[in-house]
Amino acid sequence: MATRPIPARTRQAAVELGEHLRTWRKLHGLTAQQVAERAGVNRNTISRLERGETTVGLDVLLNVARALGQLDSLVAALDPYETALGRARADEALPQRIRR
Repeated sequence: MATRPIPARTRQAAVELGEHLRTWRKLHGLTAQQVAERAGVNRNTISRLERGETTVGLDVLLNVARALGQLDSLVAALDPYETALGRARADEALPQRIRR
């Protein structure tokens, strides 16, 4: 199975996200091994995530965010009703499905 190319902005976002996670880890005074244990993964996986590798699974990202006390912030950051568009359309009924 061929892999699709990853857009440059997506790669950059992964690197930035990894840097943010590394900073949170250091602010908490935790080693990569400690975060790995709390997230239920190995240290190498933490290193890959902090380097911005895009092959790390969503479950790993969420477990690491939880281990760093940032899971709720991550979820809130994607809340569409916390945006101007979401608030403007909050009273509209969203379609169950978008068909093309």
